[in-house]
Amino acid sequence: MSSADNRYHIRIILHGKEAQNIALRDAVRLLRDHRYKIDVRVTWEEGDARRLAREARQLGVHTVVAAGGDGTLNEVVNGLMAADARLEMPSLGLIPLGTANDFAMSCRIPLAPLEALRLITEISPVAVDLGRANQRYFLNLASGGFGTQITTSTPDELKRALGSLAYLLTGMSKFTSIAAVEGRIKAPDFDWQGAFMVLGVGNGRQAGGGHELCPDALLDDGLLDLNILPKTEQQTLTDTLQYFMLDNGAVLQNLMIHRRVPWLEIEAEQSMNINIDGEPLSGQHFRFEIHTAALKMHLPRRAPLLSKNAGDEGLT
Repeated sequence: MSSADNRYHIRIILHGKEAQNIALRDAVRLLRDHRYKIDVRVTWEEGDARRLAREARQLGVHTVVAAGGDGTLNEVVNGLMAADARLEMPSLGLIPLGTANDFAMSCRIPLAPLEALRLITEISPVAVDLGRANQRYFLNLASGGFGTQITTSTPDELKRALGSLAYLLTGMSKFTSIAAVEGRIKAPDFDWQGAFMVLGVGNGRQAGGGHELCPDALLDDGLLDLNILPKTEQQTLTDTLQYFMLDNGAVLQNLMIHRRVPWLEIEAEQSMNINIDGEPLSGQHFRFEIHTAALKMHLPRRAPLLSKNAGDEGLT
């Protein structure tokens, strides 16, 4: 950006499926004035959002906005973190345009593009933590076990048409192929071994279209919320499926092991899938850790996932 152009520079990284989103186009036109330089970059294939976010940090963009679903947000976060650490970190905004929008829903970020963009320009960013699973960062939540096997197998078209009922139908169709995961989980002052049906490692709270696996997680407490649903002799797959569906998974919380930890390690007896902000990661060994105040994000003033209120002053 030239020295003659001192407008606040916002770059929107837009998922290619939403390239013709009229509401977003209108919102950008409305807010493009003498104060804001807003440009839009559209993704074409996997990895584009990560690359564009890294480039934005290298160019000194003030604010990078992920416009898409939880997967787009995850790619943007990883792109920002992949840039030269000596460069100033842009603030991060979100315009939710995905199917589930789990992170946006739990933080109460408006779904309407104009309202989401106004939040970014009117509310100062606050410091938030990032989780990391092996080498991949995540802002929201990592999940494994039974819930992940269902959510990753449920087509987006079915979720859009049926909502949470889609997960029930997928669970029934996968009934014979779903099994508990055997493994060991270690963290500070915690060492557990056995079979588990559901695993949640949360910086945020919900995944899979509204299921709160880590309902008490906070984005700014310097800790990860670990929730484990152990497999018991009496507990059947049908039980777990029903618990998963009832009240968006709230019934599961009474059966879970809860811990708040700065890091944890999982060693599984067989390869398992971890769903990280909607993106799959497979393996037998995972190390999770928290990166405190890793970036600043524009969130509503009374976002439930913040221990403190967000700032009141807008971009300058």
